[in-house]
Amino acid sequence: MSKSFTTIRSTGVPLKIENIDTDQIIPARFLKATTREGFGQNLFRDWRFYSDGRPKEGFILNDPGYHGKILVAAKNFGCGSSREHAAWAIKDYGFDVVISSFFADIFKNNALNNFLLPVTVSENFLQLIFDAIRQDAETLIEVNLDKQLIQLAGIGTEEKFEIDNYKKTCMLNGYDDIDYLLSITQEIEKFEALRI
Repeated sequence: MSKSFTTIRSTGVPLKIENIDTDQIIPARFLKATTREGFGQNLFRDWRFYSDGRPKEGFILNDPGYHGKILVAAKNFGCGSSREHAAWAIKDYGFDVVISSFFADIFKNNALNNFLLPVTVSENFLQLIFDAIRQDAETLIEVNLDKQLIQLAGIGTEEKFEIDNYKKTCMLNGYDDIDYLLSITQEIEKFEALRI
């Protein structure tokens, strides 16, 4: 069983770039591994590092002033190929939540399947988050999955977000698909008994 998700209260890392595709998130040359561990070191590899391995000073993940468990990205995040490794890399790096105004559908499903919560907010609310972090890198963002509510802590600005009810149940309880089926074994057995 994976770790359950209820509320995350954290600072955020602002990545204000639109149309970030999965090849930028985790370049294809790093897709050789079959386990989920170790992908975080190559998250945004070509944006984070020069070819000789030196960090690029201008990239946000290399700025020690920004940290936290929440990645804040511009619209159309996770477009491109359907590689699940993109979600693996983000989660392995240490993020539990990605906030954007729009996610590619396949990325969104891959994220949910890997206990990485994609939170879709309005363009206006996303801009409020970027502005708040720009003014104070220590701005806290609170994401409450049970209430489906995201807020800028201390500022009082909040917005509801949508999530598939089944995926919400799985994340709240730390269930993968098999864990979920095991959790409703009695209901399944009762249903099967009625069919005999």
